[in-house]
Amino acid sequence: MKGADNLCSGRRSVLKATGIIGATAGLGAIAGCLDDPEGDDDDLDEIVITQGEIIENPDPNDHITGPYFNVLDPVYEPLFNVTPDFEFEPRVVEEWEDTDEGAELTLRDDVVFHNGDEMTAEDVAYTFNRMIDPELGIESDQAAGLGAIDNAEALDETTVLLEHDVAPSLAEFEYANYGRVVNQEWIEDQEQPVAGDDADAFNGTGPYEVVEYEPDVQVVLEPFEDYWGDEATLERVVFNQDGESSGRANALETGESDIVDNIIPEDVPGVDDADGVEIREETSLRNVFLVMKSGVEPFDSTEFRQAMNYAVDNEGIISDALGGYGEAMTQPIPDGVFGHNPDLDTYEQDIEQAEELVEESGYAGEEITLYSPEGRYLNDADVAQMAADQIDQLDNVDCTFDTAPFPDISDANSAGYDDEEMPFFLIGWGVITGDSDYGLAPFFVEEAPQETLRNEEISEAILESQTIEDEDEREQQLQEINEELREEAPWVFLHSQDSVYGVREDLDWEPRTDESIYLWELDS
Repeated sequence: MKGADNLCSGRRSVLKATGIIGATAGLGAIAGCLDDPEGDDDDLDEIVITQGEIIENPDPNDHITGPYFNVLDPVYEPLFNVTPDFEFEPRVVEEWEDTDEGAELTLRDDVVFHNGDEMTAEDVAYTFNRMIDPELGIESDQAAGLGAIDNAEALDETTVLLEHDVAPSLAEFEYANYGRVVNQEWIEDQEQPVAGDDADAFNGTGPYEVVEYEPDVQVVLEPFEDYWGDEATLERVVFNQDGESSGRANALETGESDIVDNIIPEDVPGVDDADGVEIREETSLRNVFLVMKSGVEPFDSTEFRQAMNYAVDNEGIISDALGGYGEAMTQPIPDGVFGHNPDLDTYEQDIEQAEELVEESGYAGEEITLYSPEGRYLNDADVAQMAADQIDQLDNVDCTFDTAPFPDISDANSAGYDDEEMPFFLIGWGVITGDSDYGLAPFFVEEAPQETLRNEEISEAILESQTIEDEDEREQQLQEINEELREEAPWVFLHSQDSVYGVREDLDWEPRTDESIYLWELDS
């Protein structure tokens, strides 16, 4: 592929900055058995982590979901190490620099895949192109995090050129956060996306390889003997799936797991009271919100969308459904992310104002349905049920509630701003790169993968922000975009979710704001 000629329609204009990483990138993983009951990490040899979900399929380029990264990152390692402060450090990529043509990445020359093949620059270039060009076999959701990258090319055995025309720092956020390298020859012999229900469906370069795989149940990892880096210190890593918070909490309390994710408020006291385990939490950079697709009636009306925000008692939901484990949203971008506007206020519940706006919209008497996953986010179905009930209290709107499998919600999120099948749903998005672009471009640039709102002025402003190299000027523009989006109300702005984990108290590990848990951080 040369340039972007082969990319899907509109992708170039779309992703000039879907910069950065995604929703989700990363959650390494931890959990299991301790050799030493005294809890000395030096003696840690097996861990088990129980998550609400593990992986939908074995393809490392065909997902954008945090818990999936947890499982796959030890197998298909990232190109860079990302610190908790969002600094990038060498890993598979030893050196990198920006040139007039794009970013040049210099790779290690001693990396091998689990099947014994040597990793080459051709494999790395193919991986990036596979993520951004659907003609190479998959329509990857990770394209949302690589919008600035137009093409990847191997310059020699250990050098890859990533062509882009955005600010270098934005391009770096993208390629440093994405890129789990696949073996081109091996991948081209597989189904697209990669499928399979056993360990043979995986072939990465990471420090661990898959030895057992039971879809939707368990993935078991053991050290890869020919790994280029430090020898893995864990002899066995087990990822289990349990969609119920109570089940995950029980696994922790009975010693079956060492870390469990997404403990709901109702289960927190039980963990607190149990011996040898505790709750650890961190306010994440993941927003949870209700998407309203602006190309579908009645959500094509700004007044109607604003009405939905005024109908919802967000603070009450955070208190009652989340037990206080959340911070109210004021805009698409959470606090702590570059470009967040600190001067914006939340929508306060105002039923009278909501009803007046519905009348102004011309959609009085409308019937709508709000869909939610169940178990993907903290008390997600309860949050959505409360929001639907509050909207239904309006005299001029009928709102019902239903749950849907998370893959269906994820598909709806990528189906376009005018897709009518599921135009109103709860979802979360982690702006874990620390830059607003990743929370704006995927949703608000025309033809973007997760486009929610079609607004030409906002789309152009986001694209322009991607090319601004002066940081102060760029921050100001991003803050202005967030202010405009608050007024446009493309979503019902809910909350930034706290990440609530149950953890063995003798395990030396702390949650990160990007929700990542990396085995090599635990190994060290």
